[in-house]
Amino acid sequence: MVVQAAQRFLRPISIALVALVLVAGCAAPAAPAPAAAPTSAPTAAPTADAAPTAEGQNVMPQGKGPAGGMTQVQATPAFKDVAYATVSPTQTLDVYLPEGDGPFPVVINVHGGGFMMGDKSNPALADQLLAAGYAVASVNYRLSGEALAPAQIEDVKAAVRFLRANAADYKLDPDRFAAFGQSAGGNLVALLGASCGVDAIEGAALGNADASSCAQAIVDWFGPIDFLQMDAQFAGTSCPVTHDAADSPESKLVGAAIQTVPDKVKMMNPITYIDGDEPPYLIQRGSADCNVPPAQSQLLHDALVAKNSADKMTITLLEGAGHGGAEFESEANVKVVVDFLNAALGK
Repeated sequence: MVVQAAQRFLRPISIALVALVLVAGCAAPAAPAPAAAPTSAPTAAPTADAAPTAEGQNVMPQGKGPAGGMTQVQATPAFKDVAYATVSPTQTLDVYLPEGDGPFPVVINVHGGGFMMGDKSNPALADQLLAAGYAVASVNYRLSGEALAPAQIEDVKAAVRFLRANAADYKLDPDRFAAFGQSAGGNLVALLGASCGVDAIEGAALGNADASSCAQAIVDWFGPIDFLQMDAQFAGTSCPVTHDAADSPESKLVGAAIQTVPDKVKMMNPITYIDGDEPPYLIQRGSADCNVPPAQSQLLHDALVAKNSADKMTITLLEGAGHGGAEFESEANVKVVVDFLNAALGK
């Protein structure tokens, strides 16, 4: 009887103890210890021995953010949604103007987004360029879901011709045009600078055929150059090796898996057109870019200096930077960009 009474007394206590154990087991686990900070940033351009890794990197289709800029522009366009051609409602641009009467040198911004997304609404460094006395024209172009290559470069060239033909209306100096592109836009501005006067990708039928589509300076931020080499350049790294796939941004641009249509890919490779008459280029890329191999920028620079004066061509590697990021918009790097433009455009 005593044992039975004790069992009846202890049973509720046992149940309570079990409940406490279960509650403790369901509580949020302790926060993991923070990962150790890297001891040092990469110190050299990525090679087989110093390759970018996917850890912590954005490996979405090319372009950071829908419009290529990383900080939201504060300025308001003086002219918005201006049609530079009439084949597609996409073919519009915005013009931002600095203080003053002009005419102003202009930086034509070409957004990123893997040729398949993005728009003109947030041009990179627009506020800083306006403060430096530059007008900014931000361009929309037909994306790969609407039209295959070379529609994209034809649109950019048509936008340049439109702005030059109507420079007085927008307070622009037609002799001082720079083009600035990020990611996919980097490819397009590099192509623009190298293909001045190339009828095959001029798109003259889009309008203002008598005006020039040439630029006097090019700023290429981490643009893909030779699509056919991208996967080979990422081989052996932890970065995704996906550019050859039929559904990659580059393959969607040309309408087939890139390795099956090398002639179409060659058409979108700026190196194809380099002839020694290129304007000054500033090429910048991050050492930890897992979207576009940093070696792509080196290919472009090497091809440019092989046929042009080396002092016209500048390439910089931003240590530890990925596919865009704060390093590109730092005060020090903005100065690099503005100083380059001032020198190239005689400002």
